[in-house]
Amino acid sequence: QVQLVESGGGLVQPGGSLRLSCAASGNIFTIYVMGWYRQAPGKQRESVATITSGSSSTNYADSVKGRFTISRDNAKNTVYLQMNSLKPEDTAVYYCNARGTTGQYWGQGTQVTVSS
Repeated sequence: QVQLVESGGGLVQPGGSLRLSCAASGNIFTIYVMGWYRQAPGKQRESVATITSGSSSTNYADSVKGRFTISRDNAKNTVYLQMNSLKPEDTAVYYCNARGTTGQYWGQGTQVTVSS
């Protein structure tokens, strides 16, 4: 099993920045990719960014390219999502995700609201 705990959400004005953190624990050696997803009211959950465990290869949704950066700190078993130039359409609940040999895991979600 893998446990994921997110932090760092909140209310920010358009153009502002936030950094989300996702701390992983448990059988983390089984994880081969981690990522961030988001779900806005009335919409399906969508992938925002992913990062692989080995090469740290990253992938981003077109809507966040150039504004968001995913990174990892292996010593802390933590994945980050740095979000810059935030827009109202980025408002959503953001979920940390881990996929590995034992299955797929989700965090509890953290709310990000971009509003003036």
